Formats: sequence, C-alpha cells, structure tokens
Amino acid sequence: MTLHFENELVGLKETLLTMASHAEGSVTKAIKALVERDDELARRVMADDAIVDQFEIDIDEMSIQLLSKAPLATDLRLITIAMKISHDLERVSDEATTIARRSLELSTEPQLKPYVDIPRMANMATDMLKDALDAFVNRDTAKARAIIPRDKEVDLLNKQLHRELSSYMVEKPSTITRCLNLMVVSKSLERIADHATNVAEEVVYLYEARDIRHSLKSATAEQTSS
Repeated sequence: MTLHFENELVGLKETLLTMASHAEGSVTKAIKALVERDDELARRVMADDAIVDQFEIDIDEMSIQLLSKAPLATDLRLITIAMKISHDLERVSDEATTIARRSLELSTEPQLKPYVDIPRMANMATDMLKDALDAFVNRDTAKARAIIPRDKEVDLLNKQLHRELSSYMVEKPSTITRCLNLMVVSKSLERIADHATNVAEEVVYLYEARDIRHSLKSATAEQTSS
C-alpha cells in the first residue's frame, strides 16, 4: 500500500467520523428542541440536514476514487462499508429533521404530557450509534455485536408509547394531532436505533468478513420452529 493511498483511507475515515458527529448532534438537538419547545433550534436542525447530505456525496466520491486503487480485499471492504455507514448516517439526519419538524407542530399546542419516554429512547438510540462508531474506530467486533440486541429495547419502548398514545386519542379526541406527531417522533427514534444496528453489523462484516445481518432472525426462526 502506498503512503498516498493510506493517507486517502485515513481521510475517508476522518470524513466519515465528522459526518457521524453532525448526525448524532442533529438528533440530540432535535430532542432538545422538542422538550424545550425551542423553534429556532428545530429550524437549525432542519437546515443542517444539508450539511450531512453533502458529507454523504463527498464520501461516495472519495470512495469511488479509492475503489479503483484498492490493492487488498480488506481495503475494498473498508471503502464499501464506509459508503454504507455514510448512508445510515444520512438517514439518521433525516430522522432528526423529521423530529424537528414535528416539534415545530407540537409547539403550537399545549404540551400533552411530560416527556419521559421520548428522551429515554433518544438516549438509547444515540448511545447505540456512538458505541457502533467506537467499535468501528477501535476494530471492536465484540462491542459491535453487543449493540444488536439493544435494538429490541428501543422497539419495545416505541410500541409501549404507541399504545399509550392510542389510548389518549380514544379517551380525548382533541389530542389526536399531538399524539400522532409524538408517534412519528417515537418511530423516528426507533429507526435511528435500526440504523445504529446496521452500522454495528457493518463493523462486524468489515473486520471479520462475516455477514451477520440475518443471522439473529434465522436463529430466532429456528428456535420458534423447534
């Protein structure tokens, strides 16, 4: 591997991690905008989505150029996984934008109830994303694998919140709009956790050359049928 090529790979990873920082920050700010009813912050989150979009374009361009030079299978995996991770990060930013947009709508009406579960879900999802990226940086596949079961906790919390909000809508039809907006926020956080899971699975593939995306589903199906 030439020094120039190695430096380009380092540049790709650094760009990816900068993109990750922006995406994580967008989620945190979107939830803060929701909880604090900060419309200006919500608008900034929406505007900042363009920055993350540009990062994805830049990473794709860098990756395509590197693919024609990659001498080793390990380099090829790194480059292709960087593209996949950047796509997940772009989707995370999109979900943050959705949350920000819904927070603007929610701020026009009285708050339905104290926000407890949504900030908790947000912390769980962003912690998963941070851990997945740490696993990427530190080549820690054990840490990456440990992230995957945590997705079920976020799924359960999302379902619980949807049931609670559905009851609100039945009991008080005047809350329907607010409940639907909060359901969208909850679903966005569940999707962010899904993207964090994707990143964790991609880290395992990168460092072990093993595709585990459907292995847990297969194992669950086998247990169910036996």
